[in-house]
Amino acid sequence: MNKNIDWLKSDGLVPAVVQDAATGRVLMLAYMNQESWEQTQKSRRVTFFSRSRQSLWTKGETSGHFLDFVSAEVDCDGDTILIQARPHGPVCHEGTKTCFGDTTAGGELAFLGELAQTIDSRFSNPDAEKSYVAKLIAGGTDRMAQKVGEEAVETVIASKNPDLKAFEGEAADLLFHLMVLLKAKGSSLSNLIQVLQARHKN
Repeated sequence: MNKNIDWLKSDGLVPAVVQDAATGRVLMLAYMNQESWEQTQKSRRVTFFSRSRQSLWTKGETSGHFLDFVSAEVDCDGDTILIQARPHGPVCHEGTKTCFGDTTAGGELAFLGELAQTIDSRFSNPDAEKSYVAKLIAGGTDRMAQKVGEEAVETVIASKNPDLKAFEGEAADLLFHLMVLLKAKGSSLSNLIQVLQARHKN
């Protein structure tokens, strides 16, 4: 964090907005006091202060759908916290991904984060489901790299033709296979974005 939290401004409570660290999707809003903030730092699981119960509560303590703490930033006035977290399952008690429904926040690019999470799960347990990614994993890095090459060539060829949908389909295939190869190499689209951001600054 780059700024101290002003716990005295609102009687010791500050709103905490929780965002999915992978997708950018806004998950929920709750309140923290200094004790819940310290507990979050200690346990690495996001903990809030319940205004109705007047006590601490760790998100997921009854459902098992914890929020693993990743990082946090404080706004310019020091009275709101933006938390980056990794959710374990649905965040809302109604069973949706967020407390604002399943389709809110994050924008279209948030889907890339969800797709990356699916690819990660295939790598973690490739035998759990006989998916296309599992077949690529079985073929090893050489097969994944070969597919990226094939899709790159097909994208170039499609770009020479007037059929936009065909070009977009090939470009989507290229991006998907690149994401699989990045995972196999221990990298990700997030890492590539960081490289681009560094170049842009220069």
